[in-house]
Amino acid sequence: MVELNPMFSESDINEALDALITVHDWLRFAVSRFNEAGVYLGHGTDNPWDEAAALLAHCLFLPPLTDDKLLNVRLTKPERRAFVDLLSQRIELRMPAAYLTHQAYFCNLPFYVDQRVLVPRSPIAELINEKFSRLQLAAAPERILDLCTGSGCIAIACAYAFPDAQVDAVDISTEALAVADININEHGLLDRVYPILSDGYEALSGQQYDLIVTNPPYVDADDMADLPEEYRHEPELGLASGHDGLELTRRILAQAAGHLTEQGFLICEVGNSMVELQDRYPDVQFNWLEFTAGGLGVFALSKAQLIAYQHLFEEI
Repeated sequence: MVELNPMFSESDINEALDALITVHDWLRFAVSRFNEAGVYLGHGTDNPWDEAAALLAHCLFLPPLTDDKLLNVRLTKPERRAFVDLLSQRIELRMPAAYLTHQAYFCNLPFYVDQRVLVPRSPIAELINEKFSRLQLAAAPERILDLCTGSGCIAIACAYAFPDAQVDAVDISTEALAVADININEHGLLDRVYPILSDGYEALSGQQYDLIVTNPPYVDADDMADLPEEYRHEPELGLASGHDGLELTRRILAQAAGHLTEQGFLICEVGNSMVELQDRYPDVQFNWLEFTAGGLGVFALSKAQLIAYQHLFEEI
């Protein structure tokens, strides 16, 4: 058990353990403590209630607490104590909930995560759930590349969305690929999702895909210096991308056309660096996608568009 934060004095904890009984009691308590401590949210949840619910579900060995009937369920004292310990770690260490529970959800699928990979949170999930229908693909993709796969969540979710597709899950980090391996195995996709160690496209010579989906590092130097403490637990390799946040994205754009089939598409997330990207390539008509569940900075370009703009992407 970690040393308790001052707002978690032993007397306060003992009083809470005696007075708070139900799931609802403890969720309310947790939300109040999160608000009091000013924790930063954004690693899979966007509000303190959901953050607390993720921690409590883990303590109770339950799936996500989406059923209101559970709110009046009573907790045993050991369950209450376990929850208090997780709350203390979340606040004291500023550790995202997903790293404490080693579980995150993406496209409504569970994934193992630890500090070797980013916590899944990309708005690309909405596109996958729609099977990329807004792109008006010529046919269901047979080969998909998830570039910068991290935990493997995008690759695995794409494999579920397109049951006949082969998916290559590429990352430069051996540690990230070890986590992706865990998830590929857990989802029973060893014969369809293939982890590949590569710096960008380097290990993919001659390979072409109907769909390249990528959530590369895109945080610029100024933003890296100002990130909330919660982000310091994530691997810098998965966040930082040079002074302007576009170091890897420029390489992805310059080489994407050669790795796409004739009707293929590139889907790329650049987050807040979308402004810098548009300023750098003012003549490129990026197709910026909108999301009902929130999120920004994801564009789509067809192979034909990438070829048309190739001279711009190859400029130094």
